[in-house]
Amino acid sequence: MTAQKTSAAKAAEASSVAAASDAPSIRAVQLTKWYGQVTALQDVSLHLGPGIWGLLGPNGSGKTTFLRLAAGQLRPSLGSVRVCGAAPFANPEVLRRVGLCPEADAMYDELTALEQVSAMAELSGYTPKEARDRAAHALGVFGLTDAMERRVGGYSRGMRQRTKLAQSIVHEPDVLILDEPLTGTDPRSRQVILEALRDRAAAGAVVLFSTHVLHEVESLTDSVMLIARGQLVAQGEVAEIRDLLHEHPHHVHVRCERPREFASLVLRADASIASVQMHSDSVTFRTATPDHTYAKIAEVALENKHPIESITSPDATLEALFHYLVERGSAGAGTGADAAVGSAKAVGS
Repeated sequence: MTAQKTSAAKAAEASSVAAASDAPSIRAVQLTKWYGQVTALQDVSLHLGPGIWGLLGPNGSGKTTFLRLAAGQLRPSLGSVRVCGAAPFANPEVLRRVGLCPEADAMYDELTALEQVSAMAELSGYTPKEARDRAAHALGVFGLTDAMERRVGGYSRGMRQRTKLAQSIVHEPDVLILDEPLTGTDPRSRQVILEALRDRAAAGAVVLFSTHVLHEVESLTDSVMLIARGQLVAQGEVAEIRDLLHEHPHHVHVRCERPREFASLVLRADASIASVQMHSDSVTFRTATPDHTYAKIAEVALENKHPIESITSPDATLEALFHYLVERGSAGAGTGADAAVGSAKAVGS
């Protein structure tokens, strides 16, 4: 009896492990992709479970390459990527569980939206009737019921985008991969799309989407990864990324009258300023505490009634943050959440 219980326990444990490895997930380990002499993605490691995940980065940062690797469209040069526990490249069993909405528009203009999405459902193994029913439902999710019998060639850019999204969810995938899904959409369409993606995540799917706009991430999730120059440079919550925008060193450019006099006043008020660069009609302060410096500049200007034409900073952008984090990693400070964000949780933990 004891031996039988032990065998049963072992079988249950093995079944549990198999189920866990088969669960919706994306896992990358030192994932690298080369195109000839160009390194598009370098040493990316992460683990994503069910929920919504934002992949944020400037154009050309490696976002699309990572998504294509996860979607099984590319083979890794080094390292590995696993989707639902298996390598996706040339793996039909895995690919049936993946939905992809690419940034590129490659639909057949002569087909109706219903025909287009039905064809994708049939490729997933559904009968023509099942495929048509599923396509009609998916198009309805994205507000295209009244237009689904019209040819895609007559659609607006936003309608074409929603048709692509319908294609990606028609087979109810466990992993949904979306490259710039909100491109070309109006505010109403955007809300429809966001609701549909939340519903897919609530059903237990992994939803991974790329964007270069921070507020698009904020509208969907708190979980974000920053990628630049093919490297994962930070990961954590959106609030922590916003903190990084303010915490990394800034150059604050102040256009004003009598800039040398104004610079002297600000330096006396703000000891955190690291350096000053004078110009004929302006002054540039370099500071590691930009919020504090902005406040001091305003305070000095008001107290001394010193006219200011403008205050700007080229570093208050995501692109500047990406550059800073990449350079910081290259200098040996490390990359990823622990190095760049500090308190940010590791992805998948």
